[in-house]
Amino acid sequence: MDPNRRQFHNPFPRPWMKDTAAAAAPSGNIGLKGIVAGGLTGAIEICITYPTEYVKTQLQLDEKGGRKKYDGVIDCIVKTVKNHGIFGLYRGLSVLIYGSIPKVAVRFGTFENLKTMAMNENGTLSPSGRFFCGMGAGVAEAIFAVTPMETIKVKFINDQRSAQPRFRGFIHGVSMIIKEEGIGGVYKGVVPTILKQGSNQAIRFFVMETCKDLYKGGDPNKKVPKAAVGAFGALAGACSVFGNTPVDVVKTRMQGLEAKLYKGTIDCFIKIWKNEGPLAFYKGTVPRLAKVCLDVAVTFMVYDSIMELFHKIWP
Repeated sequence: MDPNRRQFHNPFPRPWMKDTAAAAAPSGNIGLKGIVAGGLTGAIEICITYPTEYVKTQLQLDEKGGRKKYDGVIDCIVKTVKNHGIFGLYRGLSVLIYGSIPKVAVRFGTFENLKTMAMNENGTLSPSGRFFCGMGAGVAEAIFAVTPMETIKVKFINDQRSAQPRFRGFIHGVSMIIKEEGIGGVYKGVVPTILKQGSNQAIRFFVMETCKDLYKGGDPNKKVPKAAVGAFGALAGACSVFGNTPVDVVKTRMQGLEAKLYKGTIDCFIKIWKNEGPLAFYKGTVPRLAKVCLDVAVTFMVYDSIMELFHKIWP
């Protein structure tokens, strides 16, 4: 019995223990590095890409009929700059600056931790592992950061659409929202936000990790150039846009100042379909496509660069 047991285990103990130790030892640091690197990445990325987010949100809030304000992307940009100056395209930026740091920190921190737990003995993720680790990252960021941030951002942009905007700044606007709607006023649309972020990150991390693996060709030590990371990120972003823009439209409507018109996620979906038709679910696709492709490309490039630096200076 004993010889048989030794014979069964002898080929595996040292390599197995070595691989496990190598994977387990840095796992805590990897998660912490992911959180810090994600926070820095979020701040840099949003300053670069915010105008496209602003235009996308304005077009998604636009309705048919007499209340329609814009004829498209260019018209929205021209009217915003004419009425509010170039900085009008940055209306609500402070909200995303405050929110993007914890959002991206939670996203990458969660993904790195889930990835560490799901990796096989070769240090790679299976296709399903990439998908579900990404989904877990998206759900976590939706609950802990994105929902309140997105709700406030949409309300701020929606406020500017009125003839006499009420919000004078971040603190004043948030205090008014809470005063009038309670704390739940900054936590609207949590279900569509979870659906959006979960599907977003599931698609993006799946595409990104798959593209990286294909580029490496089975060599885990092969470096992926930043230009390739950017290209993979843009592709991942495009896939997520075509996959979940309808969810994004419903989320935006439910987080706007007229969210009271809808009883819930399903009711919002039905009313948009009934009153505006199925194409309404793809409003803002062009600016969102531009924004997301740039956003995801920049995010992964910046994140990879920061993580490379951390690996050198942060053991």
